[in-house]
Amino acid sequence: MTDDKTAPVSKASRWASYIITTLLMLGLSFSAIMKFVGGADLANEFTRLGYNPKIALALGIVEVICALLYVIPRTSVLGAILLTGYLGGATATHVRINDPFFGPVIGGILVWASLWLRDRRVRDLAPIVNK
Repeated sequence: MTDDKTAPVSKASRWASYIITTLLMLGLSFSAIMKFVGGADLANEFTRLGYNPKIALALGIVEVICALLYVIPRTSVLGAILLTGYLGGATATHVRINDPFFGPVIGGILVWASLWLRDRRVRDLAPIVNK
C-alpha cells in the first residue's frame, strides 16, 4: 500500500507539467541561443538594458545550466531555485528601466507550477489544494 506522500501524481498532472516545461525550455533555449549568436541587435538590447554586451555569453551559459538542472528529475528543485533567481534578475532589470516585466514573472510562476504538478515533494511544501 502507498500512503499519500508516496502516491504518484495523476497522468493529467504529469502531462500538463511536461507541456509547461517544454514551453519553458523552448523559451529559455531561444534566449540562450540568441546570447550565443550575439550580433548588433543583441548588443543594442544589452546596452539599452544597461549591461555590457560582452556578458551575453556568460549569461547564456548560466541560463543553459539552470535549464538543464531543471529538466533532470533528481536536480529539478535546485534548477527551479536557480531559474527563479535568474528570472528574478531579469525582472529587476526590466523594472529598473521601467520596461514591461511580465515575461520573466510569468516564467518564474510557470517554473514552479510545472514542478508542483509533477513533484509530490513540492506539493507537500506548498499544499495549494486542501484534501
